[in-house]
Amino acid sequence: MSWRSADEPPITLPRDPAREAARHELSKGMYHENDPSWYERAMNAFWEWLDKVFGAASAATPGGMLGLVVIVLAVLALLGALWWRLGTPRRAPTSSTVLFDDRPRSAAEHRAAAEAHAAQGHWNQALQERMRAVVRSLEERALLDARPGRTADEAASEAGSALPAHADRLRAAARDFDDVTYGGRSAAEGTYLRLAALDTDLERTRPALASSAADTATTALTNRPGAAE
Repeated sequence: MSWRSADEPPITLPRDPAREAARHELSKGMYHENDPSWYERAMNAFWEWLDKVFGAASAATPGGMLGLVVIVLAVLALLGALWWRLGTPRRAPTSSTVLFDDRPRSAAEHRAAAEAHAAQGHWNQALQERMRAVVRSLEERALLDARPGRTADEAASEAGSALPAHADRLRAAARDFDDVTYGGRSAAEGTYLRLAALDTDLERTRPALASSAADTATTALTNRPGAAE
């Protein structure tokens, strides 16, 4: 075995292989045990970005950082005032859900349930049951066909054609039902009493088609040759 003398230059490696060897060595897990996680890196990047944004905003705002804080507080105060004045935004009510549940009940049963809720001051439930009583009563009188998937708006529109004198009140009742059931609003005693009065009036009203048919039949009998004068 021959030994290199002290005068000989040390062993050197080319630059690229040396860099690759160092990268390979540093890629081992033992060198990265204490590295921050991806979540920590993401949060650090977010806070750095936020700091730059606030720094740029404070530089462009009269008064610097203090002026920026005042503007932010003013905007928050304005939003709070609008929220207090207008209330929480509500989704527009839609009758996407059917009026009745799976278990069919008669109009009398729905009315009894409505009165029971009203006696306890549960006006939301009372109004819902009374609206169901109205629609079920119209179905029992054959003014509406019995259709399980019908909504309150559909029932009001169809019933208004047969009972045009009550069409506006039927549409208003359907809106009240939708507001309570889907719009997150609360019914009042007066709202329920109006619906109960409508239910009573509908019970006493003859359909327009039946009245027209009766009038036509009476006119035909009167004008028939040989009819009593």
